[in-house]
Amino acid sequence: MRLDTIKQPIAAELDVFEQRFREAMRSKVPLLDKVTWYIVQRKGKQVRPMLVLLSARLFGPITEASYTAASLVELLHTATLVHDDVVDDAYERRGFFSINALWKNKIAVLVGDFLLSQGLLLSVRQEQFRLLAIVSQAVKEMAEGELLQMEKARRLDIKEDIYYEIIRQKTASLIAAACSAGAASTATNEADIERIRMFGEKTGMAFQIRDDLFDFGDDDVGKPLGIDIKEKKMTLPLIYALSQTDRATRRRIINLVKNESDKTEKVNEVIRFVRESGGLEYAREAMYRFRQEAFDLLDGVPDSPARQSLRDLLVFVTERRT
Repeated sequence: MRLDTIKQPIAAELDVFEQRFREAMRSKVPLLDKVTWYIVQRKGKQVRPMLVLLSARLFGPITEASYTAASLVELLHTATLVHDDVVDDAYERRGFFSINALWKNKIAVLVGDFLLSQGLLLSVRQEQFRLLAIVSQAVKEMAEGELLQMEKARRLDIKEDIYYEIIRQKTASLIAAACSAGAASTATNEADIERIRMFGEKTGMAFQIRDDLFDFGDDDVGKPLGIDIKEKKMTLPLIYALSQTDRATRRRIINLVKNESDKTEKVNEVIRFVRESGGLEYAREAMYRFRQEAFDLLDGVPDSPARQSLRDLLVFVTERRT
């Protein structure tokens, strides 16, 4: 399934969104305009604006509020990515240099702040306070999820329920907000808006588990392995593998992650342990379970090209190889 096909019900609207998003990124400060131009030129697949507009299209024609919701979500998402690269000392983003790599941390933080404020101003100027509340709640949860993960990484004592809470806040909350904001821009029934919000949350959970599987070489994607292990992040495949082994092995693997994750051979040992313990299969099953729950929620709205595209997009993000 290709993204171009998935986009068809909202192709014209995405073009309008693209223009409005570029305008929202502009600044009279030459340095800032240069940095935001760099960001726009290297945009990703735009999954979140697609989710906003498709969710809106489920319940009626795209409105001004729908475009505001899409721009708001993408501005705040971009701001969090810029800030994340600073927090993680990451110097690449989607195969290109990150903002902090090219312009250093101080400028990157200020650029993130600018994007965040632009999103807030956009919604306030248009008096879209419902949309602002939806997306602001997601940004709050993203920060809480990141801090919860950092707190747990010190002891590596994350159990499955905590892992799910972390990814619900870190990843699923913004995808849920994208779907919810889109639906809220056209729907009048609160039950419909909540249904699509839950669809987004389930989609986000499945999306993050798919991402975690890449770290252990699930499919040959040509990506470096063990990034999460090196950052001492406990993901579902590793959590499950540790729960299935004896105490001595568990202690040894945790020690490798905690104290020797800077050594490639030790990271590879952890990856082998997870693969041999059935961790990848277990995580895949969980991903498909969340995906099916999302499908079931989507079945509660009338059939339409937008609904089919949302189904196809869910398949795309869970079967993706990059």
